[in-house]
Order: sequence, then C-alpha cells, then structure tokens
Amino acid sequence: MKAGRILALAVALLAASGCYRQVVQTGRTPGPTVVHKPWTPSFLWGLIPPAPIDVSAQCRSGIATVETQESVPNWFATVLTLGIYAPRDVKVTCATGSAALPGAPILVHF
Repeated sequence: MKAGRILALAVALLAASGCYRQVVQTGRTPGPTVVHKPWTPSFLWGLIPPAPIDVSAQCRSGIATVETQESVPNWFATVLTLGIYAPRDVKVTCATGSAALPGAPILVHF
C-alpha cells in the first residue's frame, strides 16, 4: 500500500514537472479579443517550433500579450510520441487603442 502511494506521488511530480508557461507582454493595453490555439504543433521536444500564427484579422490594433504553455495533455502527447510531436497551447490577447500599421501582417513567432 505504501509503495502505491509513493508511485502515485512520483507520477504526479513527474507530470507536474513537464508543464511550463511563458508570457510575453508588449506593453499595450489588452482588449477583449483572445485567439486561442490549444494544440499548436511543434516537433522534436520543441526544437522545431510551430509555424507563425497570423492574427492580423483578429488583432487590428496589434498584440498585447502572447501566452505559450505546455499543459498536462500536451505533455502526455509529447511523452507518448517520444518527443517527436510536442504540442503547445498558445493564447494571443489583442490590444486596444490605435490601429497597427495598415496592411502589415501581425505574426506570432516562437
């Protein structure tokens, strides 16, 4: 019984260690529009990053915040594929205020 508890604790700690979160703030005022891409594909444990995400249609005034994280389901997918497929959860919060340069694409690069 005690070995089962230790094993459960070890699995929980291992799963929790696989998650991370990164937030980039541009200094602009966040607006109500959020673009959420929960299974953005990257490969080889993230060494090959996801393709840029074009949010110019949704974020006419630019970007306020970009949040990238590896959730527990993302971590399990990475482990199950031995790191070949390593999805990320990406949230882009659009800015309010004056518009960005007209016609300029707004891309999120990793």
